[in-house]
Amino acid sequence: MRIAILLVLALCLPALLRAQQPARYSSSNKEAIKYFALAYQNLDQHLYDEAIQNSLKAVGEDPRFIEAHLLLGDLYRMKRLYKPAVEHYAKVISLSPEFNRGAYLKAAEMEIHDANYAPAQQHLEKYLTYPDLSPENITYAKKMLADAKFGIVAMAHPVPFKPINIGAEINTANDEYLPVATADESTLIFTRKINNNEDFYKSEKVNGQWGTATYLSNQINTEKYNEGAQSISQDGKYLFFTGCNRPDGLGRCDIYIAQKKGNDWGKPIDLNPPVNTAGWESQPSINADGRTLYFVSNRKGGYGGYDIWKSTLGEKGWGEPENLGPNINTPYNEQSPFIHPDDSTLYFSSDGWPGLGAKDLFVSRLGKDGKWQKPENLGYPINTNGDEGGLSLTANGDYAFFSSNNLNGYGGYDIYKFELPVNLRPRMVTYVKGFVKDIKTKQPLEAAIEIIDLESNQVVYQDYSDEEKGDFLATLTSGKNYGLNISKGGYLFYSENFSLKNYKTKNPFNIVALLSPIEIGNKVILKNIFFDTNKYDLEKESKAELAKLIEFLGVNQAIRIEISGHTDNVGNHQSNQALSENRAKSVYQYLVSKGIAPGRLVYKGYAETQPIAPNTTDEDRAKNRRTEFMIIAK
Repeated sequence: MRIAILLVLALCLPALLRAQQPARYSSSNKEAIKYFALAYQNLDQHLYDEAIQNSLKAVGEDPRFIEAHLLLGDLYRMKRLYKPAVEHYAKVISLSPEFNRGAYLKAAEMEIHDANYAPAQQHLEKYLTYPDLSPENITYAKKMLADAKFGIVAMAHPVPFKPINIGAEINTANDEYLPVATADESTLIFTRKINNNEDFYKSEKVNGQWGTATYLSNQINTEKYNEGAQSISQDGKYLFFTGCNRPDGLGRCDIYIAQKKGNDWGKPIDLNPPVNTAGWESQPSINADGRTLYFVSNRKGGYGGYDIWKSTLGEKGWGEPENLGPNINTPYNEQSPFIHPDDSTLYFSSDGWPGLGAKDLFVSRLGKDGKWQKPENLGYPINTNGDEGGLSLTANGDYAFFSSNNLNGYGGYDIYKFELPVNLRPRMVTYVKGFVKDIKTKQPLEAAIEIIDLESNQVVYQDYSDEEKGDFLATLTSGKNYGLNISKGGYLFYSENFSLKNYKTKNPFNIVALLSPIEIGNKVILKNIFFDTNKYDLEKESKAELAKLIEFLGVNQAIRIEISGHTDNVGNHQSNQALSENRAKSVYQYLVSKGIAPGRLVYKGYAETQPIAPNTTDEDRAKNRRTEFMIIAK
């Protein structure tokens, strides 16, 4: 049984309260003792309010009646009335400091809940001086002592926090919470609770303003079951969410996935084992490329309470979940994970790490060793002595969304946003948003989209453009260079390059990819073929693009291509001609070395004679320095 539950039971059960009754009381006042006895009779009947009233009468008759004060402290504690509980525990301690050592622990617990950290620290330090304490209570006392010390420092050094209600288009007199946005912030999906039923709603942003929220979909929402704790993919096409007690589920709560189909959603699918079990799986958060799912579970193999786990999508489906380890999970509860699109910054809530008392929000960053680092508390007043959770961020990392019911909103829980302090932000992320169309008809195309980290040659995004709209969206983390390839049967592939090294602006990339049919004379600019200045040796970052060209030639066995090299107008024509031809030859030789028949290839250098942009700026000259291939036979 978990430590926190053990302690709550041990300190709250009326039977244990009665066990504190000594043979002789600290009071000799008969009226006081009579009311005190009545209070215990009330406890047997679970009449706690009556027990409080009789205990108050007892201390009214004898203000120095220690046992009655202790009982009142315990009763108020059970009802989560922190201030009166502390008042009576403090009275016990002042009347007889050694009467009951548990009073120090209980007083500290109530003081932390009430954000009175300095007296809590004093009471806990006193409690820990006693011998023969149970291991569970020692652990709990030390945990609360860490909270008290942290709370003192945090409240003395508040972080910037100016929450803004996001408006009546989304917030109502009902509860709205758990907001998540797509990378381009065009869509916000959240949970709304009406008459104890939780459903998803969405709002679309138009001209910088959120529109009136609408019911998400009858395919996902149900009348009988609750839907909540969701995560939206960066492009808004996949929704992971929690469904509880559904007939197709494996346990009390399971994780489901639904795919967007045009303007509506497809039927949700249970993720099944090994992600879902007969236990409790909830609160999914999908990473940027859609291949790693973070979620919360109380399954076996954790550190205690609820832990955060992850599962990676492979060729055979979702892999065996992996616990995030002791730098994230504690013997208490970790929940509400949010993995930022940078794939290296994780936000979550926990009541196990040092905080302000209940569940606080934390951030952990992925180290160079591939392990999550010990988390950092987001600080006061982002965190308070109450429960905080359900935080999500915009892709650019500047703003966070959360919900609250104590900020004078429209009623119940409302959704707010706030600017995140700079030191708590993730790595810079931008996105590429594109539309794939036929170059002749301008009709949308469903095509395979692939984005590759050119240095590691690893695919970081793989999906298809929408069948009806031809659109796609993918996030890109700063500090890297990426290659984009778009391919579809019967068409030449499309190549683009995004350099995010030393990238500062956060401006997104918006492209329209026009695919040309495989016809003689049509060309492709290979934007991810790289050479050093005035050299013709292929750089390693070119391998991904060359692999795509080899794949294209393998699928289309009948075609022959010309590989051409081009330069800008800097330098003399003779040297430019030699350089352009040698670069084309390098590509030719690489393809031949990989098994492409030489008879299907020719190469030629054109120097500066075929510019595609004026040679007047560095940017335009860079466009002219290029490698192409052209269909010459099919």
